[in-house]
Amino acid sequence: IKQFNDATKAMMGVVCVAEITSFSDRSFTFVIKSSPASALLLKAAKAEKGSGKPNKDKVGKVTRKQVREIAEMKMADLNAFSLDAAERIILGSARN
Repeated sequence: IKQFNDATKAMMGVVCVAEITSFSDRSFTFVIKSSPASALLLKAAKAEKGSGKPNKDKVGKVTRKQVREIAEMKMADLNAFSLDAAERIILGSARN
């Protein structure tokens, strides 16, 4: 736990994803990934939570510039070859 806390010390208050691999000798490794797109979109839209009725009730707005910034942060974790494709993935998450 100390290793994880040290690795995430700078990320206080931000949701992050950790991929933990444990081995039979009780050792482990972990990789900290970027925050989920939904958490980053909520923060950019200054919304407390997502819509209960997607595509009907809107809870906030994000600019194209904010979408690009989120796509740049998430680029390593996304299955996209270009920044434009990553933006479309983030836009799809925002729509849902």
